[in-house]
Amino acid sequence: MKKLLLILLASFGFTAGAVAAEGGIAWDRFPVAKTTDVASLQNGAKLFVNYCLNCHSASFMRYNRLRDIGLSEDQIKKNLMFATDKVGDTMKTSLDPKQAKEWFGGMPPDLTVIARSRADIGKGSGADYLYTYLRSYYRDDTKATGWNNLAFPSVGMPHVLWELQGQRAPKYVEEKDPHHEGKTVHRFVGYTQLTPGTLSQNDYDEAVGDLVAFLQWMGEPAQHDRVKLGVFVLLFLALFTFIAWRLNAAFWKDVK
Repeated sequence: MKKLLLILLASFGFTAGAVAAEGGIAWDRFPVAKTTDVASLQNGAKLFVNYCLNCHSASFMRYNRLRDIGLSEDQIKKNLMFATDKVGDTMKTSLDPKQAKEWFGGMPPDLTVIARSRADIGKGSGADYLYTYLRSYYRDDTKATGWNNLAFPSVGMPHVLWELQGQRAPKYVEEKDPHHEGKTVHRFVGYTQLTPGTLSQNDYDEAVGDLVAFLQWMGEPAQHDRVKLGVFVLLFLALFTFIAWRLNAAFWKDVK
């Protein structure tokens, strides 16, 4: 329990900077249908292992739980296990904590519950944030990593998916400030593609959706079973309430 609380705090600390930072953009809506799409979840697992697990752990998720999204144990061993040879092990990174501190200033947070920890009532779900964040990187040579992010200004994490998306720069138009006469503001209107990625923009958005779907699933693998069970429980309670009401009426009908 103590370890889970520490991970939740680490996840919150990693993302809280986005709340404090000024200039964050509105969150796009994550395509929620992907959370029940087995093919999307499997592709998301592949992307997570290849691009995220190098630095981030998911220490509350075991490799053998991936059988719940339709993967066989043999597929898991051959395609998704690079840091261990035991399918029952948790998904831990091989990144050395000393190197992490030297390179990033600290150990990157665990991602097991990152989608659940990042929800904001005013903006959307944690999946909405992650979907927006991973699609909002742009080139910024003033930063140490060479990257910045519109959803998380001055982010410390580099754009690990840049080869898929390519390199972009934000475009702005200058407009009069409606709140201050004589002043102007710059409004974001899109991106300029500097170099192409291996995926088109639509395909990249689909890939990010798959990755976020897996992160959402990983935070609560039984979430859909829980919802289904909850529906059956409510139906049972409704039926039982009706039966109890009729039994009560039958019991008291001859009592004056």
